[in-house]
Amino acid sequence: MSAPLLQVRNVARYYSMRRGLLGRPVDVRAVDGVSLTVERGKTLGVVGESGSGKSTTGRLALGLEKPDAGDVLFQGSALPALGTAEWRKVRARMQMIYQDPLGALDRRLSILEQVREPYDVHGIGAAKERDALAVKLLQSVGLRADQGERYPHELSGGQRQRAVIARALATKPDLLVCDEPVSALDVSIQAQVINLLVDIQQELGLGLLFISHDLKVIRQVSHRVAVMYLGRIVEEGEADLLLSTPAHPYTEALVSAAPVPGRRARPRIVLQGDPPNPAARPSGCAFHPRCHAARERCKVESPALLPLPDGRLTACHVAHDQANFLKAAS
Repeated sequence: MSAPLLQVRNVARYYSMRRGLLGRPVDVRAVDGVSLTVERGKTLGVVGESGSGKSTTGRLALGLEKPDAGDVLFQGSALPALGTAEWRKVRARMQMIYQDPLGALDRRLSILEQVREPYDVHGIGAAKERDALAVKLLQSVGLRADQGERYPHELSGGQRQRAVIARALATKPDLLVCDEPVSALDVSIQAQVINLLVDIQQELGLGLLFISHDLKVIRQVSHRVAVMYLGRIVEEGEADLLLSTPAHPYTEALVSAAPVPGRRARPRIVLQGDPPNPAARPSGCAFHPRCHAARERCKVESPALLPLPDGRLTACHVAHDQANFLKAAS
């Protein structure tokens, strides 16, 4: 049996910050023991509030940042050291699509020059043929050849994001990490870009790590979903199961806030307060100060991410107690 395309195993990333001008440095746990798996041809959606560690997880998965703990495997092998020739060779097969397409592009270069750049950097194709390869790639994502002569500010947001996708595909990657790739676009343009990514995945068999705070988008593109809260995964499972019958109270609150066309609206669960300070995590379950179902145990004992009978993974004492009760009753 072949190894998964991407394995993120118990990775952690801490940043040091000071409390006040003369305060002592403290560690901020941006990512705290996260494990993920992306299979070839499948999409793992990662969802959570701003500051939950989604983007940092994506950067760790690509080797753009070195984890303080844990490791990342690509097709069964550990990622080479950052900045080495071996790392650059592997990185050609792992690409990222950023949230802001205008920020991801160089405003001083034409679109064609920027799509051609990966061919030059990695020595793909004959030099005299690279412009033609870049034009063909632009056309494959729905852009015309003449639009390649324009500069980023001369294109619409959707056209710029298509150019970013074209550049990411230049090296024929096996994995795309998409970090909020449609959040800066109008709704109609979002649908076009999402459909483009789905079509590309089906055609090329890419694995996608799709990061978003928008459950409507996650529902549309994902085969599996991982829900993050304060640097940790609190629930993971098949997309249809997790989004239709969430087990973790945090997932339940997220799903209740996302209307689904053609379905009866769930009673809205309004979370109280803001996410806790990552530099001062609450004791026990980090979600308990905002959780409507929290018990005394939740305040003192941090729940492990364990399987439920339906196969999903959930880090919640209440969900596991309910599952054990139903199992005993049957």
